[in-house]
Amino acid sequence: MSNLIVKGLNKSFGSNQVLFDINFEVKDGEFLSLLGPSGCGKTTILRILNGLEQADSGSVIVNGTDITKLQPEKRNIGMVFQNYALFPTMTVANNIAYGLKMRKKGKDEIEAKVHNALKLVKLVGLENRKITNMSGGQQQRVALARALVIEPSMLLLDEPLSALDRQIRGEMQYEVRRIQQAVGITTIFVTHDQEEALTMSDKVILMNEGIIEQQADPWNLYNYPVSTFASDFLGKANILDGKLLETKNGWFAEGSGWAFPINHTFGKSGDKVKVAVRGEHFKISKKKFEDSIEFNVVRKVFTGSVCKIIGLLGEDEIELSAISIEAENISKGEMIFVKPSLATTLCYAK
Repeated sequence: MSNLIVKGLNKSFGSNQVLFDINFEVKDGEFLSLLGPSGCGKTTILRILNGLEQADSGSVIVNGTDITKLQPEKRNIGMVFQNYALFPTMTVANNIAYGLKMRKKGKDEIEAKVHNALKLVKLVGLENRKITNMSGGQQQRVALARALVIEPSMLLLDEPLSALDRQIRGEMQYEVRRIQQAVGITTIFVTHDQEEALTMSDKVILMNEGIIEQQADPWNLYNYPVSTFASDFLGKANILDGKLLETKNGWFAEGSGWAFPINHTFGKSGDKVKVAVRGEHFKISKKKFEDSIEFNVVRKVFTGSVCKIIGLLGEDEIELSAISIEAENISKGEMIFVKPSLATTLCYAK
């Protein structure tokens, strides 16, 4: 069953149209990320879902009920804002209880639900602490507890991890996902961070200038992007200019000093194409092998577990990725041999 159905959303601010015919569904209990660069429309979608913006056209259906025209307070949707929007003068418990008090719940019910929420986000014992005396990660847990304590039909998260430092942010990615799965709530998560979306989501919608560029599970979105934009935005790919070449051994993409096999799905021999292949999708060897191409190593960049190997494939500079220990014996100025994976070498019409 789909917990959320979005049909034909269009939205303009004055003469500037920011959403173009947005359609998607989210299954009950699914974690969906809206991913894309700043200004692509992802936050506008979130604001339409929670009622802070009204679409020019289209509909939002939650659990079979059309909520398109409902006021925000009547939608029963939990929201965690980018800045958490917590009350700094209140204690943790009073922040969490705020939504329940607005709904005029009884004292005993509020205390019981706040305690359960504190257990869920692992903050038991901190209920009397002031928000100003908490770390960023703890504040984010309070914001999550406050959004979930009202038992919403859906949870919306607007870049809630963006203010955290790298280490805490990584920890909170797993913590948010743990909490979401424990509750089993349908969740829409807005982010511009590719790794965050791929790590946390059941499904990702990639936005680009107000349209849906692609929607898929993280594995297929990363490995089989449908456009050069998707290839380049999700873990930067090598984008090469080439042309299609039909041979007795099958189809190849050919460029300036390189050619390699491809899965041919469109066009004819001689057609100009864009070829996208990720650095980690190359087989690398110091010895020549079947269909391999010479690669002149210009420099190496050590980044920890992964080593970036930058060099020339014919006349084109590209970047390979290898586990650092495998790249240890590859030197600047050396000629090695490479071949991209046939399955994940993608061509797009130029």
